[in-house]
Amino acid sequence: MKRLFLLLVCGFVCCYTAQAQFNEKPIINLETYDEPLLNWGYFLGFNQYDFKFEYKDNIQQDILVNKTFGFNVGLIGEMRINQFLDLRLEPGLHYTQRDLGFPGFTEEQDAIREVKSTYINFPVLLKVSTKRLGNWKPFLIGGASASLNLSSNEDSLDDNSSGTFRLKKNTFYYEMGFGIEFYTEYFKFTPSIRGVFAITDELVRDEDPNSPWTGNIEALRTRGIFINFTFE
Repeated sequence: MKRLFLLLVCGFVCCYTAQAQFNEKPIINLETYDEPLLNWGYFLGFNQYDFKFEYKDNIQQDILVNKTFGFNVGLIGEMRINQFLDLRLEPGLHYTQRDLGFPGFTEEQDAIREVKSTYINFPVLLKVSTKRLGNWKPFLIGGASASLNLSSNEDSLDDNSSGTFRLKKNTFYYEMGFGIEFYTEYFKFTPSIRGVFAITDELVRDEDPNSPWTGNIEALRTRGIFINFTFE
């Protein structure tokens, strides 16, 4: 959280520094683009999901998480509130994979678990923008989201004793990030970065309460970073 906050502050400092240095009046593109009540678009991007573990005791070694890059794709619906505030919906499909390494095993088939996830994500976000600076405009964005894990095996009768690591279908998050809108001649292009943090425990525990895989886990929550490119 501290790192994300520092990124937010640094992003805005860079934006205003650049504006101070390049203060020539440009040709204004899409001058009235933001005035309609509703705007639409789509986004493409990358993600890197992680897990945050909370343990019942700290005697055992931590579970290792090997993170990979996944992809995001989705739609955007934005409702204008006023010059500086917009309410945004971003339903999207997010694919990712995380590999877990459990300590204390000698056999790879027991120590390694692949966790592939395909999320349908439904965020409701508030975008707080600055005044438009020529053909670009920085903003902060944050809100809450819910996701449905299409790859969930929550209802599976198999557990880790059969090689199956189980996650719940539904997860709830809060999200926060920043971006910069660039107004081109024909459309608005927006790169942004966002942190996502689960607030609910996602783990489906093994039948054995003393399971060497899940017995010491108090809670397991997703966290991740999205880098999206938006076209409106």
